[in-house]
Amino acid sequence: MPLHDLAAARLSRRSLIRSGALFAGGAALGGLPFGRMAFAHDVSEDWANIAALSDKYLSSRKLANLFLTFGWGQEDHAHTVGGGTLALGKPAEVDMNSLYRIYSMSKPITGMATMILIDEGKLGLDQPVAEILPSFRNMRVLVNPEGPLDETVPADRPITIRQLLTHTSGLGYQIISKGPLQKAYVDAGLVGAPLTKLPLPTIPKVTPAPSLADFAERLAELPLMYQPATKWSYSCSLDLLGRVIEVASGMEFEAFLKARIFDPCGMTSTWFQVPASEAARLTDNYGIVGGTPFPLDPAASSAFLDAPTVKNGGGGLVSSPKDYDRFLRMLLGYGTLDGKFVMSEEAVRVGTSNLIPATVDLKGTWIEGEGHGAGGRSKGAQFGWGGAAGTLGAVDFDLKLRAGLWTQYMPAEAYPIRDEYLAAMEKDLEAMRAKKKAAA
Repeated sequence: MPLHDLAAARLSRRSLIRSGALFAGGAALGGLPFGRMAFAHDVSEDWANIAALSDKYLSSRKLANLFLTFGWGQEDHAHTVGGGTLALGKPAEVDMNSLYRIYSMSKPITGMATMILIDEGKLGLDQPVAEILPSFRNMRVLVNPEGPLDETVPADRPITIRQLLTHTSGLGYQIISKGPLQKAYVDAGLVGAPLTKLPLPTIPKVTPAPSLADFAERLAELPLMYQPATKWSYSCSLDLLGRVIEVASGMEFEAFLKARIFDPCGMTSTWFQVPASEAARLTDNYGIVGGTPFPLDPAASSAFLDAPTVKNGGGGLVSSPKDYDRFLRMLLGYGTLDGKFVMSEEAVRVGTSNLIPATVDLKGTWIEGEGHGAGGRSKGAQFGWGGAAGTLGAVDFDLKLRAGLWTQYMPAEAYPIRDEYLAAMEKDLEAMRAKKKAAA
């Protein structure tokens, strides 16, 4: 893949949607042997095919790490499969405390922060966003999503909080929009999370908006791609929700996340900027060109070591497998973790349910036949989302299972890891069923 395609390719979210079948295999998972183990440890012996998948990528040096986590219910630990190192050719091994760029796995966190404010009555699920951010009154909609910016019609209805949570507001995205609207997003600095500080000549340097407030104001000046509540289209809506949270709560966005989610969940390694004191835990992120990895964002000079001007709720967080597992465990606990209240059971149930407005046509979209909740895919008892650098986090409320897939490479579809992961999981389940049957 040419370098000029790399930034755009980080956004090919079809792979994120396919990963929604994470828990294929159903109730058979409930009897897995590690579900009754008292202490966290490597369970590769029980997951031979998944372990082999990790080894295949690591031994061929296609990736520096491929690390998987599985946790049951309210066990205070997750079990692991696979591993690797923080960087190719370096000895430091990854573990539950290693730091990964989670990109769009930030979205469910921002979504749940929004649900907290909805539960407290500071926001309404179907409240017009213009009541919080007046600049979003009287929005215009492009006649052609890829057409001239001056060919617009009035929005038929206001943008609501529900629409922002579910990518149904009609907003565009620098990594999705095309034509004049995409250029306008770039020119206005309405860009996503950082990629690298390395000079890549085919990727133009963009100056981000100077603040989250400016991001919101500049966004309001641009037309929508679609009429609100008519089409599912991946968007910058979770970034905008960061500003909505600031105004509704009276707190700076990251401060709200820290006070209301990170601290009560014991998430001590989740930030928009990696502190210099913790940089040694950060993985390298690799770009895959022609099947070969090259250091795209080396940890020692990572873009995530710098303070962002916009704290990007749609993709700006760095986290650890341990931290994100605690977030998922809180969801499985319906808002409670280690006896601490984080959010109400109703807020979790609503936030992980399908919130897509009934007026939205999903035909031909990435989530046709699926659902979407507060920042993540929702289907049946499952909720979760993936990140542009290959990560994945999800829960299954019926199975009381939480799982994470941790690696760092872009674009995520450069390797078919998620599809291979599902196939390996099914093979391991089949072997477990056969073993159980033979022992009966």
